[in-house]
Amino acid sequence: MLRFVRNDKERLGQLMQEIINKYMDYLKVGRNASPYTIRTYYNSLMGNNTRGSQKGFFPFLYMNKVDSLDKVNKQILRDYIMWLMDQKVAKTSITCKLSAIRSFYVYLQKEGLIQENPMEKISSPKLDRRLPSYLTNDEINRFLLAPDVSTPTGQRDKAILELLYASGLRVSELAHLTRGQIDMDTREIRVLGKGSKERLVLMGKPAENAITVYLKEGRHKLQGKKKTEAVFINRYGQQLIERRIQKIVKQYAKQSGINKKVHPHTIRHTFATHLLDGGADLRVVQELLGHASLTTTQIYTHVSKSQAKKVYHAAHPLAREATND
Repeated sequence: MLRFVRNDKERLGQLMQEIINKYMDYLKVGRNASPYTIRTYYNSLMGNNTRGSQKGFFPFLYMNKVDSLDKVNKQILRDYIMWLMDQKVAKTSITCKLSAIRSFYVYLQKEGLIQENPMEKISSPKLDRRLPSYLTNDEINRFLLAPDVSTPTGQRDKAILELLYASGLRVSELAHLTRGQIDMDTREIRVLGKGSKERLVLMGKPAENAITVYLKEGRHKLQGKKKTEAVFINRYGQQLIERRIQKIVKQYAKQSGINKKVHPHTIRHTFATHLLDGGADLRVVQELLGHASLTTTQIYTHVSKSQAKKVYHAAHPLAREATND
């Protein structure tokens, strides 16, 4: 029986801690999960002390005196969902926590540590469908012009912004990009995305120019005597981490006077939206984004329809007259 042990020094018994550690190893090796996913799943199960009261699954079990994973049933899981809702936890966060629990129980069942999976009949709360935020043509142009390309870091940042918009790369894919993945002659990049799936992404002339300048000048100065194959590096010659890239994007969005919350994923949304607005086929966009399902990509068609309506109302004479009335 997978029983929790509680005492003054530890919240989990040694057996449970070993299982959690093995599960984290399974995510990393067996599932090839990203560091972000591993950290998120760990916090979803164990709780996160950095902000507010504990909302993790295990703290909830402790609080309700459930001392074994074998005792977790459909009702306890429903109680957990209701408790999270009462705590004003966002539906997206609840869905994330349930994904972590579901994956954990699949692992336990696979390892023969439990007989039945209580998550099999539990569904996540229905999410409110929100259109992805993206930048307009004017905003993206100002954004791309923001870095000071007279400095090594400015050349690097220019290459980052241009490549994000040109390729639609995820921030994790960009952070782990190596020089060997880029073919400057064909302007193609070989990317290892989610689930170790390889795909080719493309870039235009502006991105190629920005990367060429950075590799010849800025990167050489930043690298110094350090040796690394990472394309984007910091001033110590080390690979630029995802969090730093996120800060770079936010910095230039603010500098450009863009009054929106801008993250690397916003630029990915912008890439997809502008492609569809330009007449690109949905399946081509799916392939470039690395989406496993076309359904995931279809959210951008709603954005394009929304944009089409704005253009229509702004441009069509009768639409303008109806608006003025």
